[in-house]
Amino acid sequence: MARTRTLDRAVGRHRKPIPWATISRYAALIVLTAITLAPVYVMFATSLKELVEIQSQVPRWIFMPTLSNYETIITQYRFTPYLISSALIGLGSTALTLLTAGMAAYALARMRFPGRGLIAQTTLIIRMIPPAVLAVTVIGFWIAWGIGDIVPGIRYTLPDGLGRGNFLDGSQLGLMLFYTALNLPFSIWLLFGFVRQIPVELEEAAIVDGANLWQVLFRVIFPLMGAGFAVSAIFTFRIAWNEFILALMLTNRYTKTLPVFAAEFIREDGVQWGQMMAVGTLIVIPPMLLTFFAARQIIQGVSAGAVKG
Repeated sequence: MARTRTLDRAVGRHRKPIPWATISRYAALIVLTAITLAPVYVMFATSLKELVEIQSQVPRWIFMPTLSNYETIITQYRFTPYLISSALIGLGSTALTLLTAGMAAYALARMRFPGRGLIAQTTLIIRMIPPAVLAVTVIGFWIAWGIGDIVPGIRYTLPDGLGRGNFLDGSQLGLMLFYTALNLPFSIWLLFGFVRQIPVELEEAAIVDGANLWQVLFRVIFPLMGAGFAVSAIFTFRIAWNEFILALMLTNRYTKTLPVFAAEFIREDGVQWGQMMAVGTLIVIPPMLLTFFAARQIIQGVSAGAVKG
């Protein structure tokens, strides 16, 4: 009997405590993930339902999926030109933002000029202004300068009746410029930290070898900022891809973007939920894929870019 009690005490001393802290953290992550993915699932599931199932008073979790909503938006509502316009504006503004922000971040980190410290410390303040507040001012500049009519663009017609659109229209170029101005503060702040981490000796060695400032930038500095450019590109493209207010007011029937196209399914006779959710699903896919495949670069870029000094 005594031997049994001694054995029980020995086992109790070596028994590991239950990691309640770890369990609670994983439980919180599971709950947050479910809350985040629930709207995406509802949107995707609604896009695969018929109108009768969508308007049913009792939610149907088991149903026969259909692609009729996707077929409708592609063939009847000319989805493809709006996809081309969104991709053109998003990619164009992203490239322009990265180029401008990279040079601005280098100037703030390496050069000495009056107001340098004030500019570096107040860069993000401009980013705090929401686009809706700037809408009236932007429209004033747009009308006064005739930005939408400066460049006529190239009119194209897609085969099989998939629609018509404009390529490099004045409204698209104008939106690229406005989105670049909107995304520059965050990109400059992020890339500023990357430039500060690059040793000055690398630039000095390149200059000794005969390189000029542009060669130093494009052959030495920018290649070492790959992770920062990747993160900045994802955030910049996501904002330009999803922005609605400026695109709604500044584009026309041939240059509208996908968020504006999705809003057209809200009509006086009701909301076409199936088609709207189909467009929403297609809008969500590119940013989700970019974020998924570049998760490591995002973590590295945010942590490396947020340096002091």
